[in-house]
Amino acid sequence: MPKTVYLGLTGDIIHPGIINIINEGAKLGELVVGLLTDSAIVSHKRLPYLTFEQRRQVVENIKGVAKVIPQEDWSYVPNLKRLKPDFMIHGDDWKTNYLSKIRQECFEVMKEWNGQIVEIPYTKGINSTALVENANTIGTTPDVRRATLRRLIAAKPIVRIMEAHSGLSGLIVEHAEVMKDDGLHTFDGMWSSSLTDSTSKGKPDIEAVDLTTRMQSLTDILECTTKPIIYDGDTGDIPEHFVFTVRTLERNGVSAVIIEDKKGLKKNSLFGTEAKQVLATEEEFCEKIAAGKRAQITKDFMIIARIEEIIAGYSVDEAIKKAFAAVRAGADGIMIHSKDKTGMDIKEFCAKFRAEYKKIPIVLVPTTYNQFTEAEFAEWGANIIIYANHMLRSAYPAMEQCAKTILEAERSLEVDKICMPIKQILELIPGTK
Repeated sequence: MPKTVYLGLTGDIIHPGIINIINEGAKLGELVVGLLTDSAIVSHKRLPYLTFEQRRQVVENIKGVAKVIPQEDWSYVPNLKRLKPDFMIHGDDWKTNYLSKIRQECFEVMKEWNGQIVEIPYTKGINSTALVENANTIGTTPDVRRATLRRLIAAKPIVRIMEAHSGLSGLIVEHAEVMKDDGLHTFDGMWSSSLTDSTSKGKPDIEAVDLTTRMQSLTDILECTTKPIIYDGDTGDIPEHFVFTVRTLERNGVSAVIIEDKKGLKKNSLFGTEAKQVLATEEEFCEKIAAGKRAQITKDFMIIARIEEIIAGYSVDEAIKKAFAAVRAGADGIMIHSKDKTGMDIKEFCAKFRAEYKKIPIVLVPTTYNQFTEAEFAEWGANIIIYANHMLRSAYPAMEQCAKTILEAERSLEVDKICMPIKQILELIPGTK
């Protein structure tokens, strides 16, 4: 009976170093590849370029691979305990990199059945991180970008979205990262907000700003970033206009549009009931959603219904009723909005919505109830958190301080400490180096 060999693999970028490890593993016996799922990977790294099934198809057809099974955990240990292989094989670079702790755990587990770990010398001249960075400079395609949001929702407990209103702010969102004990934290995508887009241009946030004008800023972001984009569609206008919006956004690779159940002249939700917003009826709102769903070409694009009942002074139950109707009309997700700083109406809404719909995504914009963490929102049943205007809000006071300091000092020396070096800014821009 042949010996069993286990190899944990991401399988997103296959390079000669990976092929070498596979070849060495196959020499030891029947090589079983534990292919990490999207959810296992995104807990610590970026979402793979290829889906799990695409990666499985590639790895299954590599000579020397006898079998491919899912690895649902970032650690190899759960699969090792299930399979109890005679050998585990891995590149020796994990002795000193971020996998060093898991390496020790693997050695301890393999001892339980006298298994052996074989470490293959790192292949010189191959740098996986550099390969990923090079791939990022190539960019993405509308089809790949559009599909990414649904993959992230399926893979992560919370999808983290940050507002971007320009190409430069989009690049900051694209590259911002913090390494924490539980892995790498990044933003998963961008929110194209009508409020921040118009405000950054010094114009009022009114729906009279048409899609053609908004597309100028959106194109700036699309051209220099790769992460998925959720588009703020305001009310979506009349159904015939919304159909055009859906087709335009989908064609350009936008992942989702969010439309609210209002009609008439737009007033920002921050002004609440004093603005005397007129809400669309269930029939009017659902007609628009259904028209948009009929218009889209791909299964990847999402239409998310933004429910404004709570903002307008209605009850959570009335908001739930409108949300249920939107889902029946074809909405792919629900955004629920509130100005209540306690967040308890949002928590109640999530609980009642989840009692009926277990998997329809819930989107929250916790600008006012921002004392809660993403983990707490996940416990409520939320899937997507949008930080809706923070890039613009943080930029304005910094620019104002810079301008006033120069006026006061009559020179720019004093603002050097609050200004990013121009070289560092240019390094964000693809093709500048």
